[in-house]
Amino acid sequence: MELEELKQNVLDLIRKGKKGSYDIKRLEEELHMQKAADFVRLNKAVSGLEASYDIVRTGQNRFLSAEQAGLIQGRVSINKRGMGFIDIPGAPSLRIEAEDLGYALDGDTVLVQPFPAEPGEYRVIRILTHAHDHLIGTFAMNGRQLVCVPDDEKLQERGVKIVNPNEYSVVAGTKVLLKIVSYSDPLSVSIARVIGHKDDPGVDILSILLDYDIIPEFPQEVMDQAEALPQSVPDSDLAGRTDLTNVPTVTIDGDDSKDFDDAVSVEAVADGWNLKVDIADVSHYVTADSPLDLEARKRGTSTYVTDRVVPMLPHILSNGICSLNPHEIRLTLTVEMHVLNDGSIADYKLYPSYIQSFERMTYNNVNRILENDPEMCSRYAHLGSLFQDLNACAHAIRARRVADGAIDFESREAKITVDPTGRPTDVQAAVQKEAEKLIEDCMIAANQTVARHMNGIQMPCIYRIHEAPQERRLTEFSRVAGLLGHKFVVGRSGVKPLFIQQYLKSCEGTPEYPVLNMLLLRCMQKARYDAQCLGHFGLALDEYLHFTSPIRRYPDLIVHRMLRKYVFEGCADTNQVDMDERNVVQFAMTSSEREVASTNAEWDCEDMKKAEYMSERIGMCADGIITSVTNFGFYVQLPNTIEGLVRVNTMNEDFYEFDDSRMQLVGSRTGRVYRVGDPVRIKVMGASKESSTIDFGVVPTAKTAAKRPAAKPERRDPKERDPKKGRHEKSWAERKQRFDAKHGTRQASEPETGEGTEKRSSSRYSGHKPYAKHEDRKRSFSRSAAPHRDSRPDQDEYSSSRCAGKKSYAKHEDRKRSFERSAAPHRDSRPDQDEHSSSRYAGKKSYAKHEDRKRSFERSAAPHKDSRSSGSYRKAGASRSSGKTGGRSSGGRRRG
Repeated sequence: MELEELKQNVLDLIRKGKKGSYDIKRLEEELHMQKAADFVRLNKAVSGLEASYDIVRTGQNRFLSAEQAGLIQGRVSINKRGMGFIDIPGAPSLRIEAEDLGYALDGDTVLVQPFPAEPGEYRVIRILTHAHDHLIGTFAMNGRQLVCVPDDEKLQERGVKIVNPNEYSVVAGTKVLLKIVSYSDPLSVSIARVIGHKDDPGVDILSILLDYDIIPEFPQEVMDQAEALPQSVPDSDLAGRTDLTNVPTVTIDGDDSKDFDDAVSVEAVADGWNLKVDIADVSHYVTADSPLDLEARKRGTSTYVTDRVVPMLPHILSNGICSLNPHEIRLTLTVEMHVLNDGSIADYKLYPSYIQSFERMTYNNVNRILENDPEMCSRYAHLGSLFQDLNACAHAIRARRVADGAIDFESREAKITVDPTGRPTDVQAAVQKEAEKLIEDCMIAANQTVARHMNGIQMPCIYRIHEAPQERRLTEFSRVAGLLGHKFVVGRSGVKPLFIQQYLKSCEGTPEYPVLNMLLLRCMQKARYDAQCLGHFGLALDEYLHFTSPIRRYPDLIVHRMLRKYVFEGCADTNQVDMDERNVVQFAMTSSEREVASTNAEWDCEDMKKAEYMSERIGMCADGIITSVTNFGFYVQLPNTIEGLVRVNTMNEDFYEFDDSRMQLVGSRTGRVYRVGDPVRIKVMGASKESSTIDFGVVPTAKTAAKRPAAKPERRDPKERDPKKGRHEKSWAERKQRFDAKHGTRQASEPETGEGTEKRSSSRYSGHKPYAKHEDRKRSFSRSAAPHRDSRPDQDEYSSSRCAGKKSYAKHEDRKRSFERSAAPHRDSRPDQDEHSSSRYAGKKSYAKHEDRKRSFERSAAPHKDSRSSGSYRKAGASRSSGKTGGRSSGGRRRG
C-alpha cells in the first residue's frame, strides 16, 4: 500500500468513526498492520496528516479529523485595529484577536482553530496561501532617520525591514514597490521598483495599480509577438468566413474609447428585426498558450482608471488589428438573431465573418440623432433609419427582459474630469441615455444566445453567473425597508427577481427610493465566472456568459476559442474535451480574482480623486441624502456621487444615541433623529487624499432631522436623595437657585450665549465660575461612586484636569488603579468601529475595564490646566448624560 493511499485510508477511518475513538493502536487493528515496517509507515502517514492539519491529536493521543476538531478554513479580513474576521456563509463572522493572527495578512487564506476555554474565540494555526507578495511604501523622515512606511494602514504598526536599502536612491516622499521576502514581524522586504515622488503627476494612480498587481508595461516577449502580427487582414484570412462588408454596420462607444470590439447592424422585417452583433475575432491572433495569451490570462481584464487605461492586450493589438476601426476590414464572429416584435429571439446563427465598419459612432452623437438633432441627422443621413431601427429593436428586447423579471438597479457612476497633471477639476454623476442602453441590450441578447448554444451542446465553456442573494441579507433589508415605510416580505422559499423588480417599481418617485435601491443592490451577491451554467439572478436568465468583449476580458476570449473549436471546427476529441473542462475551471477562478482586483483598483482611484477634489472645497455646503447610519456617525451622498462621513463626535449640539433596531441616531436632549434616507445639508469639514476620506458636518436647517414624540426626562443626581425614602430631594433648578443664593448670581454683563460662554466654562451655567468648579468636583465624586462600566468618555470630552485639584481623590484612585492593573492582562485589540460595531464585542469586559483604568490614571497624572475651551466639553446636556452612564450608552456615542 502506497503512503498516499494509506493516508487516505487513515483519514477515512477517522472521519467516519465516532469522534475521538481512534488512537494509533486502533488504527493498527483496523488497517490490519502487524509488521514493524507497517507500523513505521503508519506513523509516517499519521505524521503527514497532522502536518497538513487533516487530523489533530488530542491530549489523550486520540485523533480527530479537521471537521471534528472544529478547524475552519477561510479568507481573513483584518481591520485597521488589527482584528481579524472570517466570513462564514449563513453564519456570524469568526473573530480573531490581533495576537492570535500569527503572521497572517489581510486577504490570506488561513486555517483557524477555536479556543476550548473561550467560546467564539479563534486562532490562526496555519496560513494556507498568502494573498500578497508585495506592498507599496513611502519614505518619510522619522526624526533624523529616513524610514519606509507602508501605505496600507493595517501594516504600519507591523512595519517593514528593507534588506537592500543601498540599491536605490530615495528621498522623503519617494514611493516604492516592495517585494515581501519573509512574512515575519516586521515584514522583511526588498525594493523592487522606485515608483516616483508622491507629488509627481500620475504617481498616485500608478501606486494603486501596482498595489493590485496591475502592471502597465508588457514583457518584451509579449511585445515582440504583438509587433510581429500583421496590421491589416490578408486575403488568405478571409477564406471560410461570411462577407458582411456591404451590410451597414457601426460601432457605438464613448467619446474617449480607442478599442472597438463590437459592432451592430439591424434590418427591420415584418414580424420584428434581424439583428447582427459582430465581435472582433481576437482568438485568431491570440493563440492558446502563446506569450500574448499567458499575459492576457495573468491580467484577466483591462483596467479603466481616472486618467488612463491598463489594457489586457498591448495597444498595438487592442487599438490596431483587433479593433473594429471604421472603413477597415476586420475579422469577426457574428451572432445573427431574429428578434420578434415582443422582444423574444425566434432564431439565431453563429458564424465567423469579416466586416468593414461604416462609421465610428459615439454615444453622444447617437443620442442627438435619436433626439432628432438636425446637424447629426444630416451628417449621418447615409445610414438611413439604422439608429431608429436599432433603438426600436433594443426597446423590444428590454421589454421582454423586464417582463421575465430582470432587475434594473439604478447604479450611479461618477465621471471624474482631470487636468493634464491628474488634478481633478470636476466630478459629476454619469448619465445613461438611449444610446448607452441600446448597446447594452444588444450585447445582452448576444451573450444570452451564445450561452444558450454552448450550454445546449454541453461543451466546455466559461459562464457568467449571478447567484440569488443570501437570506440573512434580505432579512436585514426587510427590517430597514419596514422602518422606511416600504414593507418587503421575504418568503420561506426566498425571493424571485420579478418580485424585487416590482418592489423597486412600487417605490419609484418616493424620497426613500434612492436609498432602497442602493441598499437592495448591496444585498446582491457578486457576479462571477464559473465553468457551470448556473444562471444570472439579476438579469433573470437561466443561461448567460460574456462573449462581446474579447479585447478587454479573458473569459470572452476563452468563449471565442471554445466556439471555434467545438462549433465551427467540430472538434470531437474526448481527450481535448477533458483537458478543456479542467482548464475552464481554473480560468474562471483566476478571471474572477483578477476582475475583483481590477474593480477594487478602479474604486480606490475614484475614492482618492474624489477626496482630492473635495480637499480644495473645504467649507462648501451642499444637500445630500443619508445612505448609512452607524454608532460613530452617518454617511451622506451628494448628487455628484461623492460620499462623506458626518462623525457623531462633531455633532456638538446634543448627545446622540445609536438606535440599532431602527438604524438611526437620536438626540437625547433635542429629540433630533438622523435616519437612512433623510435629506440633510452638509458642510465639507475636511478631506484627505492619502487616506481617501471625506468628512462632513451638519448644517442645521428646519428639514435637517425629524423629532421624536418626546425626549427622555433628565436623570437626577444620585447624591441628592432622601436617605429614608430613596427619592430625589430637589430638582436641578432648585439646587441652582440654592447655589446662586449662597454664591451670588451671574453678572449681567457676562455673555449669555456664543463664544464667550463656550470659552468661560463647559457647564450649563458657564458665566459663573464658582458654580462651574462646583459642578466639576461634583462630577468627579459621582464618577468615583458610580459602578464601573465601559462608558467613560474620551479625554477630548472630559479634560484630564477636571479632578487634578482633588488630591485625596486622585491618590485614592491611583492606589486602586495600581492594584487593578496588576491583576488585568493588557490586550490592545478592540476592533475598528468603522468596520465592525463595538456592540458585537461588548462581552470583552476585561479590555473595557483596562481602558477605563488607563483613562483614570491619565486623568489623575495630567497637570492641572484650564481646558474647558470650545470643543473640549459639550455645553448642552453634558451634566445629564454624565449622571447616566458617564458619557457613553450601550447603543451610542457621545457627541464630540
